[in-house]
Amino acid sequence: MESYLTSVIKQFEYYKSLGDKTFQELSFDELQKEFAKDSNSISIIAKHLVGNMLSRWTNFLNEDGEKEWRQRDTEFENTFTSKEDLINNWNTGWNCLFEAIKPLVESDLSKIIYIRNQGHSVTEAINRQLAHYAYHIGQIVFLGKLLKGKNWQSLSIPKGDSKTYNKEKFSKEKGRRHFTDDL
Repeated sequence: MESYLTSVIKQFEYYKSLGDKTFQELSFDELQKEFAKDSNSISIIAKHLVGNMLSRWTNFLNEDGEKEWRQRDTEFENTFTSKEDLINNWNTGWNCLFEAIKPLVESDLSKIIYIRNQGHSVTEAINRQLAHYAYHIGQIVFLGKLLKGKNWQSLSIPKGDSKTYNKEKFSKEKGRRHFTDDL
């Protein structure tokens, strides 16, 4: 289970990096763009993720993950005033997550925590949040790709480069490593 904690931290770092790289490619106006009425811009999705992170990871082992002070509905209102404001907020959410998860030890994983009074083992709660964040960060990346079109800098294996990518990977000796180690 120690390898689980190491792996899941790397997974969260990977998904954060996808968001970071998407933000780097876009202007503030692009981050604010909504493609349809009542759709969410990248800024709104990021704001929702931060609200979720602050609620879930603050006093993670000791308090319900849905805090009374969380105003979830306001997470879907566009209030960022600059790209810097968005990125600072984004980093605040991720810092809260990493400060909660990095000190965990194997014996913590079977403890029960609550989200809206529903009991979860710590492992289940971590998996729930990892899946939730991956879902929304996938949306962020997809919207970024739509906005940039042919000018998008791929965050994975670019189209048409699979053979080259695989050749490079298979040229290395077999070994146990996390897929993010080479990124």
